[in-house]
Amino acid sequence: MTLASITQAVVLAAGLGTRLKPITDTMPKPLVPVAGKPMIDYGLDALADAGVTRTVVNVHHFADRMEAHLAAYPRLEITVSDERAGLMNSGGGLKKGLALLDPGIVYVMNADLFWIGEKSGSPTNLQRLAGYFDPEMMDMALLCVPLDHTTGHNGKKDFQLDADGRLARYVDGERPLVYAGAIVLHSALLDDAPDDAFNLNIYFDKAIEKGRLFGIVMDGEWITVGTPEALPLAEAVIKRHSGKV
Repeated sequence: MTLASITQAVVLAAGLGTRLKPITDTMPKPLVPVAGKPMIDYGLDALADAGVTRTVVNVHHFADRMEAHLAAYPRLEITVSDERAGLMNSGGGLKKGLALLDPGIVYVMNADLFWIGEKSGSPTNLQRLAGYFDPEMMDMALLCVPLDHTTGHNGKKDFQLDADGRLARYVDGERPLVYAGAIVLHSALLDDAPDDAFNLNIYFDKAIEKGRLFGIVMDGEWITVGTPEALPLAEAVIKRHSGKV
């Protein structure tokens, strides 16, 4: 697979952002500015940089504002998956979004997680993930980050990686990994999924049981802004990487 061969993506952006109140009382979480840039734009830029041309983004909270922002975003053809009538959770939102794209291999990204500090002149994290994914032996390939390269994270240890690149839920080991919010999968994986709300973690666990959940470790620093207190921490990391401090 060539590094830029994945041209479609689904971005999950419909959450309520309740832990980020009171900021999210007046705006959707994906539009909260981090170092002067809406949170979702970090992910959209990463997709565009990796060669994506078509993206579906689901919306719910302040949906009109999300639609207006996405319509003005210049680098991708964006289709909105409307969840105004009811949230579909991560799995249901993904299945609904995939129906708006052509069948095939896609990126899946969370709108409120992003990274900075990739190595200049090298393939991006998403391009590396695309090149790594092998649908013959993998249900999904996940981008992961070592716990000590996260900012704003609650400390939860998600996965551990074996020598063959397979992921399992974290039990022990010196290098706990956090799910970095990016997946490569074939859309057919969700063909048998329910049409109502469900959590995508169900599919993570199914893939682990079959030995078909794989992952790579990302380059750079990973940032999540789940609470108001995490915002200045995130901006400090971004400033440090941009050479402003």
